[in-house]
Amino acid sequence: MDPTSTSVRRPCDLCKTGEALMGCDTCLVNLCKACVGEHMMSGVSKLHKIVRFAPSKSQLYPFCASHIKKRYEMYCNECDVPACNACLRTDQHLGHEILQISLVLDEKKKKIIKEQTELKETISPMYQNIASDVQNKLSQLERDHADLSTAITKHGEDWHRKIEKVVKKLKNQVDEMKNKQLQTLQNHKDEISKTISEIKDEISSMERLINYMDITKLINATTNIEGYKNPPQITMPSLPKLALRKIKGEEFNKMFGGLSSNLSEEDGLDCVVKTEEILEDDASLPFKQFMEEPETITTLETDYHLLYNVACLSDDEIWTTGQDKTMKLYSISQRSLLKSIATKSEYRPEDITVTNNGDLVYVDLMDGTVNIVKNEKIRKLVRQKNWRPDGACNTVTGDLLVIMNNNDNERTQVLRYHGSTIKQSIEFDDEGKPIYSSGPAKRLITENRNLDICVSDQKARAVVVVNQAGKLRFRYTGRTPAPKNQPFSPQGITTNSQSHILTADYINDCVHIIDQDGQFLRFITFGISEPLGLCTDTNDNLIVAEYRRKQMKKIKYLM
Repeated sequence: MDPTSTSVRRPCDLCKTGEALMGCDTCLVNLCKACVGEHMMSGVSKLHKIVRFAPSKSQLYPFCASHIKKRYEMYCNECDVPACNACLRTDQHLGHEILQISLVLDEKKKKIIKEQTELKETISPMYQNIASDVQNKLSQLERDHADLSTAITKHGEDWHRKIEKVVKKLKNQVDEMKNKQLQTLQNHKDEISKTISEIKDEISSMERLINYMDITKLINATTNIEGYKNPPQITMPSLPKLALRKIKGEEFNKMFGGLSSNLSEEDGLDCVVKTEEILEDDASLPFKQFMEEPETITTLETDYHLLYNVACLSDDEIWTTGQDKTMKLYSISQRSLLKSIATKSEYRPEDITVTNNGDLVYVDLMDGTVNIVKNEKIRKLVRQKNWRPDGACNTVTGDLLVIMNNNDNERTQVLRYHGSTIKQSIEFDDEGKPIYSSGPAKRLITENRNLDICVSDQKARAVVVVNQAGKLRFRYTGRTPAPKNQPFSPQGITTNSQSHILTADYINDCVHIIDQDGQFLRFITFGISEPLGLCTDTNDNLIVAEYRRKQMKKIKYLM
């Protein structure tokens, strides 16, 4: 029978003769009862752990692969392999650090126990916490998506209410105008009926005179026929034009809003709804009619030698520019200068506009920059390589529209900036032809209430209007008002609450007013001389910068 079989009597590892009924779990040796005490006294620095029925040595130490019937009892630390005593007598492990395999196994066991403890006490609880956190996120995500759906529904309901409010307001305006116009026509009708009755009485009186042949009465008779020969001019009251803005599907989607993710697509979490509210003011804007004659509310003399541009900070405070480097803020009510700011380059600003936050923005043509003034400190917003800015305007969304001419004077484009980032470029029409003229010339820009982009292109002698997407809508090439009858020379440009577009005509001493579709409405000529810059206040009053008179006028033209 094989003496190494685990089914045979196990000898004591110390005396080699006694039967091993005990064992040391620390040293991994088999012991008979007689040798237990001796083993306990050996290696006093060790803490021996005596157990009954210890595993046999043959089970722990396998046979050496190189030496038959020799077991691995040692360990070569440098080769990182177990070895038997016969292995150690070869040159293979000569000079290497040799350890008892029991010590190596003990260290391994300690390591495993340590790692087991770490798994139980640290790693497993950590994963349990992560699992719990993910479950909480799942629940929160369900709630957040429910909130998103609710927000979208609420936003749609808000739009419905506001649209209904707009429709109701417009219909009320139509009813109000109808009643006024019907009353006007009824008054005309009553006057005509009264005149017809008077004419009938006059005819009857004449018949009596003719029939009775009373010489005295005939001689002294007078008639009112001359008073009836020129009947009053009755004109049909004009109906207001219904200016409806057609919104294409893609544009409507952008206006309504959409989902914007705060994280990457891989994360797929934390989406928020971004919407663009309908302005409450838009729903209550009244229809305004033109006054029969515009009225100059006030005239303010400036300190410039020549006056160029104006931009409204408020209904009372107006930014101005002239022939020098200084931008000046005037109070109309106080009739005084409030503030002066010089350009950083010390060149004359080409154009000015005011942001939604009330900050002044100016175009420096010579420096090739667009700059913002915050707390009287100037910071560059825009510099486009190989391009020079002509004009700029703020938009309702807070973007900045800048019209640019390249350094070779061969191209002109409109750029939309969000901060210093270009969001849109407008240069060519659907046929690939340039929308704007190129070369040195004055070009100013504004945004209409219907979000059209309006440019006064002096070289093209036209007001060029594109929609928000940059598609050409129309070109207004002007009229020639008396008495000058000179070609149209557009300069400053602005808009009002009615989506009218107003353009200064410097040569003809007037302001052209057209509707949002490019149809001419009327001129403002009353007392205006060489207008350059234009802006409108919140009451739709027009502020005009008069070039050589170096004064600005506030004009009321709508009622």
